[in-house]
Amino acid sequence: MTEIRIHGRGGQGNVVAAYLFAMAAFEEQRYGQAFPNFGAERRGAPVIAFVRIADSPIQRRNQVRHPAFLIIQDQALLQVPGVTDGLKPGGKILVNSSFESAELSKQLGKEVIALQATVLAKKFLGRPVPNTALLAAFFTLTEMLSQESLAAVLQKRFKGDILDKNLQLIQEGAKQVPAGLWKEKEEKSNAASA
Repeated sequence: MTEIRIHGRGGQGNVVAAYLFAMAAFEEQRYGQAFPNFGAERRGAPVIAFVRIADSPIQRRNQVRHPAFLIIQDQALLQVPGVTDGLKPGGKILVNSSFESAELSKQLGKEVIALQATVLAKKFLGRPVPNTALLAAFFTLTEMLSQESLAAVLQKRFKGDILDKNLQLIQEGAKQVPAGLWKEKEEKSNAASA
């Protein structure tokens, strides 16, 4: 089982990202679990969502305290105490940021890949909603799930122009990161959880 924690702010599609992630697992006949943790329910408030992906039924029902991966939808959240807490040794972070990956990795002492997901979202969607670009990048980095599965769940959720724009966005998000860079980490995480 692989556990992922997604940090974002209200209005960025944090919860939707978690649900899309789990639904993409179902598309591949895997098991997925996704649920949010809200503080103040208002636009801009910090929101956490949890995702578990496994090849067998998931029995855990608690929050993800020791994720193998973090997806952070707002670089400002890196300054919030506790955001990176519990990340497993060797865990990886994908962050929506205009900073360089090497700079953030040095700053945090962890492997970080930065993606300008908000810039991409504004270009393709006309709105600053980075969730689908980050999912596409994460799926490419880990090869945990396919872009085809992500596209399939987007087709179930959206129609028409908004679907077309999201499909273009995930194609571009996937191109922005090295394919398979984190695949070994995901495989080790699965073996350790078995």
